[in-house]
Amino acid sequence: MPIKKNVTPPTATKVQKNITQHGKTRRDDYAWLKDVNWQAVLKDPSKLDAAIRAHLDAENAYTNAVTAPLAQLQEELFQEMKGRLADDDSSAPMRDGPYLYYRREEAGKQYPIYCRKADESADEEVYFDVNVAADGLDFYKNAALAVSPDHTMLAIVEDTNGSEIYTLRVINIATGKQVGQSVSGLGGSLVWANDNKTLFYTIVDDNHRPCAVKRHVLGTDPSTDKEVYREKDAGYFMSLGKSSDDSYIFLRIGSHTTTEWRFMKANKPTGTFDVFAERIDDEEYDLDFADGTFYIVTNKDGAVDSKICTCPEATPGRANMVDLVPYQQGTLIEGIHLVDGYLLRQEMHDALPRIIIRNLKTGEEKAISFPEEAFNLSLVGSYEYNTSVVRFVYNSPSTPAQTYDYDVATDSRTMVKQQEVPSGHNPADYVVRRLTATSHDGAQVPITVLHHKDTPIDGSAPMWLYGYGSYGHAIPASFSTIRLAMVNRGFVFAVAHIRGGTERGQQWYLDAKKDKKVNTFHDFIAAADHLIDQNYTTAGNIYAEGRSAGGLLMGAVTNMRPELWKMVHLGVPFVDVLNTISDDTLPLTPPEWPEWGNPITDAAAYDDIEAYCPYHNLEAKAYPHTLITSSLTDYRVTYWEPAKYAAKMREVNTADTLTIMKMEMATGHGGASGRFDSLRESAFEIALVLAIFNKA
Repeated sequence: MPIKKNVTPPTATKVQKNITQHGKTRRDDYAWLKDVNWQAVLKDPSKLDAAIRAHLDAENAYTNAVTAPLAQLQEELFQEMKGRLADDDSSAPMRDGPYLYYRREEAGKQYPIYCRKADESADEEVYFDVNVAADGLDFYKNAALAVSPDHTMLAIVEDTNGSEIYTLRVINIATGKQVGQSVSGLGGSLVWANDNKTLFYTIVDDNHRPCAVKRHVLGTDPSTDKEVYREKDAGYFMSLGKSSDDSYIFLRIGSHTTTEWRFMKANKPTGTFDVFAERIDDEEYDLDFADGTFYIVTNKDGAVDSKICTCPEATPGRANMVDLVPYQQGTLIEGIHLVDGYLLRQEMHDALPRIIIRNLKTGEEKAISFPEEAFNLSLVGSYEYNTSVVRFVYNSPSTPAQTYDYDVATDSRTMVKQQEVPSGHNPADYVVRRLTATSHDGAQVPITVLHHKDTPIDGSAPMWLYGYGSYGHAIPASFSTIRLAMVNRGFVFAVAHIRGGTERGQQWYLDAKKDKKVNTFHDFIAAADHLIDQNYTTAGNIYAEGRSAGGLLMGAVTNMRPELWKMVHLGVPFVDVLNTISDDTLPLTPPEWPEWGNPITDAAAYDDIEAYCPYHNLEAKAYPHTLITSSLTDYRVTYWEPAKYAAKMREVNTADTLTIMKMEMATGHGGASGRFDSLRESAFEIALVLAIFNKA
């Protein structure tokens, strides 16, 4: 099924702009695509400059024309992928006080319905139907749904245009009526105090950065809400939460390299947030509390992959920390959870996850693990502290999610839910492998591979290679029904667990920051070369995909080795790194300097970024087919980055390949909010891939 190649693509107007930094001048002919009033556009897309809107509309019209012959295939893929989702589904109920809480989906509905019941045989109570809240809206997202400690009130933090500027409203669960006025301008984080009437929430400034915490009392005018903390450093994010036993409210303040926690008694919400341990550059810690003891996961004392310490409630602070779980190099502690008498920790060891349960009285430890070559394991924990039952979820590239309740006292597990694939799925039909590639400097890069057992491994199969490699985010070896649409059509799917993530510990991340960022790109290329060497595919027969910072990866490897890829997908891509990280007014720029370097003040950082910036390094040569997807209201990677990249790619590309940009005009960084709308986005992308690879 061919795509329509004889459509004339839009040509962006060129307006020369010269930018000088550190004695160097660069030219940016498409800088005009950044609306001078971009802050207003994020809040209200209708305020977009008319000339910019006309260009984006022309891009979308071109995309629609080129892909018009794929409409039937898109619909077939949508129905196929929809058939792998349980239309009527529900999560396994989980106890929280007097209720079992769960969520479910109903046939034909886009969004989940949140429910509870007193016990398995009791009548169901719907306490929030997202479909009702989202009715008539193009986009709807909850940042938080928080039930009050007495289970009578529901706090809802919601975004209706994808800009991640949230509004808070509280409803009485029994009546369904809103209590008091809505509160706008939130940053997406909130927590209840134990008095069931006081809420703490974060707010954002004009540049969309979390800047303060306020306290709201139900029934009072939001304009009188008291500010209880203000952060002066624009490079720090903030989030609110509670200790495992609900006795403390926590405020986490952190950059990409440094953290500081503050705490307040949850029973005394008129108090102040006290500092647990003042911030020290490049020292990170996470905090929990139960039974008179603080538990701290920290990298202090050179514990790069972290250790766990304790500290008495009476004497909080760095000086009084005592090691509980010592540092083990190469085993990254990702998080902890406390239940009565037990500490659970999730670790990443040898690029695979595991859960360790520690008896706090005896010090005895047990591990939860599974035998597959590659898998994903997630500790859910529990809503309650006074319990011995915790929850975890297991899946692998071939095995749908299995939800278990695990009794830490008896070392017994019970499967409480198996992910259903209504159209049918047999894990035995698929092969999962863990390979290792050698990068340019000898680093050993893990690769997770999934393919159908009938797919020939002789170099003839097309490859779908995915990567990310930033911010210490490890890509899990997980199950996805969406991937099956291509794997069942003969594609080999692979994830390159490249540096920049934490698959091999925190050092794996540190070795791809700032001046070492190029290691991320070399690792991805090494993974591709290894897969070719092992006859999984051939050069020029690879579909490479990355999103957000993974879009930066895609842009960089496309510039470095364009002959490897037949098609590249840059999703909400961070491709204009040099300009963005040099603009300190943008929402995420100051917080990003610890990750990428500060090219404003540091000439060496400027040189490093200049050398790999995808947009800056586009030049006249043959590029692969390029799909760029983005959103007008995305504040994380602003719309003009992909728009500029698409315009320049068309200008310099010497090959007879397509550059297609799809700009969503009413979604955010994560794409469509409804489950079926999201599937349609995937159907569009996969149909285009199948057409380019002659698999349609």
